[in-house]
Amino acid sequence: MQQLEIKNLSAAIGGNPIIRELNLSVAAGEVHAIMGPNGSGKSTLAKVIAGHPDYEVGGGEVLMDGENILELEPDERARKGIFMAFQYPSEVPGVTIANFLRAAVQARLPEGEELEATEYYARLYEKMDQLEIPRAFTSRAVNEGFSGGEKKRCEILQMAMVEPRYAILDETDSGLDIDALKIVANGVNALRSPARGMLLITHYQRLLNYIVPDFVHVMVQGRIVRSGGKDLALELEEKGYDWIREHAAEPAIA
Repeated sequence: MQQLEIKNLSAAIGGNPIIRELNLSVAAGEVHAIMGPNGSGKSTLAKVIAGHPDYEVGGGEVLMDGENILELEPDERARKGIFMAFQYPSEVPGVTIANFLRAAVQARLPEGEELEATEYYARLYEKMDQLEIPRAFTSRAVNEGFSGGEKKRCEILQMAMVEPRYAILDETDSGLDIDALKIVANGVNALRSPARGMLLITHYQRLLNYIVPDFVHVMVQGRIVRSGGKDLALELEEKGYDWIREHAAEPAIA
C-alpha cells in the first residue's frame, strides 16, 4: 500500500524531547490535518519528516511506501517524493522563480537526462494558469518583496511543478487574509490526487473550511491524542484546546 507511515517516532532539539512515540499514516489520495496548540510539536514533525538537521531522531521510523527515509539526506527525500511548504518561506534574491523551479524539476530527473526548455515552460504556464498565477510572476526573484499570500502561492506552484508523492504544508494559512487564503486553498485543492497524500498543519479550523480533510488529528505534547473527521476540527473551534488537553491522557483513536 502506498502511504507515508510514521511509527513510534521520537525527536528532540538541543536535547529537549518534542515528539514522543508518535504514530500516523497518510495514504496516497488522503488529506490529513494536524491541529494543536503552540508548542505541541506540529512544525517539528514536519521538519523531521523533511530531514531538518537541527532535530535529533531518538527512535522510530518514517516509512515512505515501505522505505525508511530517516537515513536519507533532505535532498534525497525530496527526490523520492517528499515536499514541504514552509510556514515562513525564505527569500532567494537574484534567482527568478522560473530558474528556481527549473532547477528543482531538473534535480528530480534521472542522471544524464536534460529538461527540455519548451516542454518545461509549457508545463510551467499550464500550472500557473491552473493556480491563477500571472505569467509575470516567473521573472520575480523567489519570495523577494512578496506579500504573505504571494509567498504561499509560490510554494503551491513549486508543489505543482515537482508533483510530490507526499506534500506537507506547514501552517500554509499563517499570515493570510481571507482572499489570499481562498486562493491558496483553491490551489491546494487543484493538486489533490489519488496518487498524492497531503498533511496539513494548522492552528485554526478556518483553513479546513476551504480544504476539507479526510482525517483530523489533534497533537498535544508531541503525541496525537485524538483523531476523527472534519467534525473534530469544528469541536475544537467551539471548545478550544483546553478541552483536548484535559483528555490528553486518554488513548488516541486509531
